[in-house]
Amino acid sequence: MSESTGSNGEGTRAVRAGLPEPVRNEPTLPGPAFAAHFHLPGEVGGPYTYGRDENPTWTLLERAIGELEAPGQVGLQTLVFASGMAAISSVLFSQLRAGETVVLPNDGYQVLPLVRAQLEAYGIEVRTAPTGGDAQLEVLDGAKLLWIETPSNPGLDVCDIRRLVEAAHTRGALVAVDNTLATPLGQRPLELGADFSVASGTKQLTGHGDVLLGYVTGRDGEAMTAVRRWRKIVGAIPGPMEAWLAHRSIATLQLRVDRQNATALVLAEALKGRPDVTGLRYPGLPDDPSHKVASQQMRRYGCVVSFTLPSRERAERFLDALRLVDDATSFGGVRSTAERRGRWGGDAVPDGFVRFSVGAEDPEDLVADVLRALDESAR
Repeated sequence: MSESTGSNGEGTRAVRAGLPEPVRNEPTLPGPAFAAHFHLPGEVGGPYTYGRDENPTWTLLERAIGELEAPGQVGLQTLVFASGMAAISSVLFSQLRAGETVVLPNDGYQVLPLVRAQLEAYGIEVRTAPTGGDAQLEVLDGAKLLWIETPSNPGLDVCDIRRLVEAAHTRGALVAVDNTLATPLGQRPLELGADFSVASGTKQLTGHGDVLLGYVTGRDGEAMTAVRRWRKIVGAIPGPMEAWLAHRSIATLQLRVDRQNATALVLAEALKGRPDVTGLRYPGLPDDPSHKVASQQMRRYGCVVSFTLPSRERAERFLDALRLVDDATSFGGVRSTAERRGRWGGDAVPDGFVRFSVGAEDPEDLVADVLRALDESAR
């Protein structure tokens, strides 16, 4: 049997996730199915009819993601999308109607303010609160949907998913968790009670900086039927090549995540001793403000470290001095990246705020490069 099960370890599941039953002389992972339409004589029926609705390559990838997000659970669906924002939009715009209320984090992904404006244009009330301290609880009454992002991007605050889910469900609200930064190997929102786990597969899930992808995993029923319908209407579907590359990449997910998480902690520890570094955040640090809550719901703490340098100019000199780190946006790739996050203008962060995504380089090489760049940029 090639299908992974919930009883296997995480590495085994990642390597085997979503694979079909083996066929003699055929590839273990079939190549991408490039098809706008499928042979369909007679009445409409069968799993594949038109390329905007289904594709065999998506099916295998969706199965793989579901096995990682909720191993051993039944009654779940996973749907893949063209990008993380397509996945996010599918949940928000399929579940909400004019006159209803949604609660968003006010410190989440920088595109959320644009989403808020569009929701409000459709007559949906939007309330916001910070991720830290479970502050969204204070504005939850009467909401139809609670949107959680934990750890938050880029500030790396963490909220108590179980607590928020219980409060939301008591009030009749659905809960969606953006699981991008944690990945399914770091955190499983559905096991913590959430209705949807949503993520950008562009980041650490695929991990090579060459694929745009998103997904939604949720419980079967009307809510996921609405998400599927939204995907059909909008047509925000991944290409078969992107889906195949994503599935191929999942096989190394545990190897990459373990290496990147371990190095992120080493880097964060090294930065603690720098007087020119302030506001250091990494949930894996025992003295991080979010560590206690994170340790109760996360198995791994992510590959992103954030910190602030004294000024915009200092941060830019630091980034220019790095030799092993690309000055680029996004995160989760095998090659380390960093950026002065304020250059985008959408995050409430200091001018010298740096979001650092730890890659798969040797830890001692990466730390040495960072400390050298900090020294050089201080001159």
